[in-house]
Amino acid sequence: MAQVQVKKLDERAVLPTRGSQYAAGYDLYACLACEAEIPPHATVKIGTGLAFALPEGTFGAVFARSGLAAKEGLRPANCVGVCDSDYRGEYIVALHNDSDEPRTVRHGERIAQLVLLPYLPMDFEEVDALPETLRGAGGFGSTGK
Repeated sequence: MAQVQVKKLDERAVLPTRGSQYAAGYDLYACLACEAEIPPHATVKIGTGLAFALPEGTFGAVFARSGLAAKEGLRPANCVGVCDSDYRGEYIVALHNDSDEPRTVRHGERIAQLVLLPYLPMDFEEVDALPETLRGAGGFGSTGK
């Protein structure tokens, strides 16, 4: 199991939790001094009051919570947030309200989920031609519906 250091930037912050033993995502909680209202089709940044030191070679992917998205129309504005392992600031979730009604976020409410993922560093080599494949340059439905 990966060891992740976490620092509370606010004493009221809630450490991430999992909903079940095999859940991939760890719930992130709103850390707010007062309620935050998110107008319809608007985005509001919600702090977690937490900073992390992720293992080298990983990043934190911030995803929507399925229940919050389906029931309340709230999701991260950038769809998936990417938190690099060398970032030491507060994890903030820009929540977007896709609904036609204002939504209220309260302190301690679960607002997103964090998944720790590995990544492969890349170097880019400019070439004059790419190796051929059967698919070639076909995209956007070229292999079926």
